[in-house]
Amino acid sequence: MTVQPLHTPDTTPRIALHQAVLADMAGSKPKRLVRAMRYQADDIPGASDYATEEDFQQALRAVDPGDQLLEMWRKQLIWWDFAEYPTWSEAEPRTEERRTDIYRELVVDPGTCKLLDTVCPLTKAAAPVVIAKHRKPWRTGESVHGREWYWPNYKRLLVEKGWSPEAVADLGVATDKVVERLADPTEPAAYQSKGLVVGYVQSGKTANFTGVIAKSIDAGYRLIIVLGGTLNLLRDQTQRRLDKELVGRENILRGAGEYESDYYDDPEWLQRKFVEFGGMPSALGGFDIVRLTTRYDDYKALLQGIVALEFEKQEPALPLYDARNLHRSSARLMVVKKNKTVLGKLVKDLKKIRTPLAEIPVLIIDDESDEASVNTSRPKPDTERTAINQKIAELLTLLPRAQYIGYTATPYANVFIDPSDTADIFPKDFIISLPRPEGYMGAADFHDFGLINPDGGRTFANSNELAHIRDVLVTDEDDTEPLERAIDMFVLTAAVKLFRTDRHGLDEGFFRHHTMLIHESNWVEAHRELSGRVNDLWWKSGYSSSHGHERLRRLFETDIAPVSEVRSRGYAVPDSYEELVPYVGVAVQNIGGDQRPVLVVNGDKDLNDEADFDRRSIWKILIGGQKLSRGFTVEGLTVSYFRRRSTNASALMQMGRWFGFRKGYQDLVRLYIGREEEYGKQGIDLYRAFEAVCMDEETFRRELEQYAVMVDGVPQVTPEQVPPLVSQHLPLLKPTSPNKMYNARLVEIQSAGRWEEPTAYPTAIADLRHNSNLWLPVLESLPVRNLTLTYNFGGDLGNHTYAARIGRLMAGEALDLFESLRWRAPSQFEPHLNYLRDITGSQLIDDWIVIAPQHNRDGRRLPFGSCELSWFERDRRRDPLFGAISDPKHRAAALRVAGSLADSSDPHTEALAADKRGVVVLYPMIEPNHRAEASLGAPIDPGKVVFGFGFVAPASARPYGGRLVRFTTVDSSKDAAIIDAAAGAQ
Repeated sequence: MTVQPLHTPDTTPRIALHQAVLADMAGSKPKRLVRAMRYQADDIPGASDYATEEDFQQALRAVDPGDQLLEMWRKQLIWWDFAEYPTWSEAEPRTEERRTDIYRELVVDPGTCKLLDTVCPLTKAAAPVVIAKHRKPWRTGESVHGREWYWPNYKRLLVEKGWSPEAVADLGVATDKVVERLADPTEPAAYQSKGLVVGYVQSGKTANFTGVIAKSIDAGYRLIIVLGGTLNLLRDQTQRRLDKELVGRENILRGAGEYESDYYDDPEWLQRKFVEFGGMPSALGGFDIVRLTTRYDDYKALLQGIVALEFEKQEPALPLYDARNLHRSSARLMVVKKNKTVLGKLVKDLKKIRTPLAEIPVLIIDDESDEASVNTSRPKPDTERTAINQKIAELLTLLPRAQYIGYTATPYANVFIDPSDTADIFPKDFIISLPRPEGYMGAADFHDFGLINPDGGRTFANSNELAHIRDVLVTDEDDTEPLERAIDMFVLTAAVKLFRTDRHGLDEGFFRHHTMLIHESNWVEAHRELSGRVNDLWWKSGYSSSHGHERLRRLFETDIAPVSEVRSRGYAVPDSYEELVPYVGVAVQNIGGDQRPVLVVNGDKDLNDEADFDRRSIWKILIGGQKLSRGFTVEGLTVSYFRRRSTNASALMQMGRWFGFRKGYQDLVRLYIGREEEYGKQGIDLYRAFEAVCMDEETFRRELEQYAVMVDGVPQVTPEQVPPLVSQHLPLLKPTSPNKMYNARLVEIQSAGRWEEPTAYPTAIADLRHNSNLWLPVLESLPVRNLTLTYNFGGDLGNHTYAARIGRLMAGEALDLFESLRWRAPSQFEPHLNYLRDITGSQLIDDWIVIAPQHNRDGRRLPFGSCELSWFERDRRRDPLFGAISDPKHRAAALRVAGSLADSSDPHTEALAADKRGVVVLYPMIEPNHRAEASLGAPIDPGKVVFGFGFVAPASARPYGGRLVRFTTVDSSKDAAIIDAAAGAQ
């Protein structure tokens, strides 16, 4: 049979056939495909010729990306790949085993399976990382099926909003990882679970906890308390989001008229974009949600309305948590500001209700849980808790079935809570790290991690810093040039968005918001002055004059055009400024046409402007401080001007409002940020500070991922042992308040087969000379001839090749050297040193290969004793700690020699590989202030050379089986901190 092109009218019967087949299978198990096609073909004229597996195979061979048949099958396969607790498969979601089960149920031959795998490949996005106590699972297929109501409706709304099937399925997996860690709401014995979910700043944590609430309510949790930040702005934003996407129109109205709703003037309410069920859920086989807070009304004492908190029982003789009562009772939802008075009213009302509190399954969601919720008082018996922490503790004490989940992007304050304080919110049961979502622009997108002198140097294409960062070097407060340039960039990027809207035929709402954020201070008076200054600059900008256009032209040609040329991801870029000119006037009109180009968002009632992104399109310059520093989403943020200092890593990261989803304009995002020259006297370079915080964050996530792997069915790390995994790359920026950093000390890190790279090298000349003298005999023992090492990855990664001098140290000799080294922060290397002692004493290592990489060209060489070697320029980017030391291309051969990678296909590299062999890659480093002297090539003072190194222990060197870390407990009553406050980090 000849297959017709799928885009012609002749294919309508085939498309109709597969639509009917997949519609029948949607929401259920896969079924015998051929039988299903034959059954459906009887009702579709002309479809019988297409109801064969042979036709399906030929159609799959002919499809192009985006074809309707392909898209239908891709979406259905994704649903099955991600299905939670399916009755037809015991395989984990997103695995080859699950896909095999799908094909088994479809009863298709291997040729069809191969074609489907080719055109609809298995999605293997990163899964959440879970550090948790081992507990008996309660959430199974049997417990879920027939109980779901709010979760399916939430999924449907997300699809209607434009979420991809993969994104919705990812959310399903992530939320299930959270809900399954809670207690079974129907279990007779009460259990109070406490956990922490770690996301990224502005990365969709609200979507995750909305999904968790939906699944929890479906499972039987009947009182939902959402702690929605410390400001009304954040509480109101969270309330509206939950009302729109979870609660729904019918639960909001409860029989009232359309215009009696608290959302009567909300455009999306009028456009019917709030989720709808088609009737009251309780009348359709589900159950209702009763709101105890509304759009602008926080929790208030209920007085006579206390009955709203009373839970109805169909079987009065049975407890509420009994399934016969629980699944026929309405849920109560409240979004409460973290305020002592408000929480006090809630505690007082709960004590009044007749329903026994011990019977109520409660879910407490704490948004931004590291802010205000954590007890910052010293953990002593005679010390009172901080106010909000005290109220949360009272809630947890009152409600023995309460489950507490903290959500944050900066988890350090939470993981440093004393686990021995049973009334506090330490995540004793689980810590879940959410994967970075697709399309998210985060801290790593503004920095160049691992990019060191690439061939051809840094470019707009390979350097995030060059593409997105613009330095603010203000030597005089009257110097407004950097701010003027940032405002010009705001206008230009607005014009490019309008240009793209036209060129791509985008919906008018695609770029609904376009904003610039200026953050210099938290002080209201400073905002008042800054608002006047920015307004003055705007009205003097002359965007309609030849001078203004010439200024914009230069900025377009030197900044926008070259960056967007290599980073636009297929979105249109004007060929010249002339092509953009027609859109500049419209952009200026959109921003300042109402004579108000600036919105001030702070606590000053006389000064504060409304930044309600839900009600209207906003193309404005926003000025603010605390209100725009945490939790609040600044929609359409494209240009940020940031000069606000902080000495706390968590607070600094939360100020990064420029993180988020930037669909269609990621190439246009610019961050104007204070640099070293401006803050040199205070020793703070804001850009480097953010870089250090990002390193802390990524290191923490990497550690969680590594130690989440079970050993013999037992977790390697429990939540109580997580704090020592928090690193500190910049001593000036503590992870969180020092009085929270207690609990445990990291004793040893097993790093078998892993690249490790210490960075805390000394600064004292005497210490540097000491280390140089230790390495000198090793250097002099290296052969004069260079050896070329290669590792062939194949594909896009290609060959990693370099020249090096190769030597060898016996295990005992190397350990003596490691033990004699001096460090700026000894605590950073000590856990590694303990591991090296273990494997040496246990004879798990015979020797170390020493690799000294050499530059391909002459120059940058220095005499070291009787030998001459290449030197590498590196700087202490996180002073006094270095940034990256190694060149990434040097690592693969080292990993192969130590047994971590497969055969390299290079005889030189393979000749070095051996069991029980480690590798040290050595870098004689010259800091920038000594570059000129080193460039002369003459002998240099050893006190001006830093001998850095990376190392890989043998892949087989595992003294405790698969367990990778050892801890010792610190008595919190002794106030011992795990981080060396004087020396730096662990």
